[in-house]
Amino acid sequence: MKNTLIPLAALLLASPALLAQEKPEVANATKAAKRAWESAPVEKKAFWQQQREALKHIDFADDIKRQIVIARGSPKPDEYHAHPTTVMLADNKTMFCVWNIGHGGHAGPMARSDDAGLKWTRMDDALPPNYANFKNCPSIYRLTDTAGKERLWVFAARTLTDKENPTPVAGRHEGFMPRIVSEDSGRTWRELPPIGGPISKNDPFRNIMTFSSIVQLKDGSSLGLFHRGSGIGEEGTLQVLQSITHDGGLTWSTPSVACDGTKLDGKHPCEPYAFRSPDGNQLCCLMRENRRSGTSLVMFSSDEGKTWSEAVDAPWGLTGDRHHGISLPDGRMVIVFRNASPNAKDKAGFIAWVGTYADIKQGNPGQYRVSLLRTFKDGFYPGIHLLPDGTIVATTYANYRQEDVGCSIVSVRFKISEVDKLAEALK
Repeated sequence: MKNTLIPLAALLLASPALLAQEKPEVANATKAAKRAWESAPVEKKAFWQQQREALKHIDFADDIKRQIVIARGSPKPDEYHAHPTTVMLADNKTMFCVWNIGHGGHAGPMARSDDAGLKWTRMDDALPPNYANFKNCPSIYRLTDTAGKERLWVFAARTLTDKENPTPVAGRHEGFMPRIVSEDSGRTWRELPPIGGPISKNDPFRNIMTFSSIVQLKDGSSLGLFHRGSGIGEEGTLQVLQSITHDGGLTWSTPSVACDGTKLDGKHPCEPYAFRSPDGNQLCCLMRENRRSGTSLVMFSSDEGKTWSEAVDAPWGLTGDRHHGISLPDGRMVIVFRNASPNAKDKAGFIAWVGTYADIKQGNPGQYRVSLLRTFKDGFYPGIHLLPDGTIVATTYANYRQEDVGCSIVSVRFKISEVDKLAEALK
């Protein structure tokens, strides 16, 4: 598949009318962040301002040499590419990317790169027929069971119902947490029955979004986290749940609540991203706060997810949606997300935060915020990988051209050494 690089610098020439057009989630996050700033007490504003000023702000958003288009958006409804996630094999060069069509729409697309994300080939036809009936933010993971068997998995929120006009598939599976699996490094794929049962408000795997992160535990099992509505009516909030697989993704334990928004004074925790501390002894979970009352949320576990600390405000610079990150050899972390920080001054909405685990643990600002990509409308759910040569590949979606109704899937490539050099010049 040929990749075409498209100048995003054209954004600077866009008319105010174009820039003011509706931006589904980006606009919602921006407006909500403004409300959070305006309604915050003076002391809170001063604290956020202090954290913002402590960060150095770097802008890569107009550097088109860094950008690779995986799937091009267009005005056609079936070319609105959104919500990608990525996975990389142990060879550190083979990558897969999955996404859905339309904002929160149905699954179907998959692309593969054999050269660490420089060139991509669509492989939609290799997927099971019912995969196109999976709905909302498919997520791809590489899981290894306790016997060392590796599998690639794609999970989604649920299957489409008959009333939603699914692609006709005889005897198709239906339910919450549908999935497909590959046991040969992504060459072939098959569908397994959904993890959950029939679509019902009483199903334990009822969800708004499937696993938004999966982290391996010390015993070789894997802990997956997802979120759902609290189920107590319109005045309810959100809950983050967790489930464990001991066999590499084939079976999952009954979910338990890891973070309950009903106990957080009206905050709405969702889109959890869990990762391990550098010393290996603690799990950290960053969460989007969907009520947009301030910053994102963070909680910690020192017993492999059996219990979690009460969720508290995360550092201002990490405020956003659908976090995902990598650890650098020097001990720092790079976490990418859709920006939702109150009173932010970044040049773009797809942000990479650079800091340490201690910064997150202690509530410190961090080191940098890097603007990676702009959009004319929608965008910014990410995947991120670190290559052996130090290149960081961050993949997201955005309305890449002002004439497009639909979004494109785009990767941005950079090295932390480049960020450090630019930051040094700011002194």
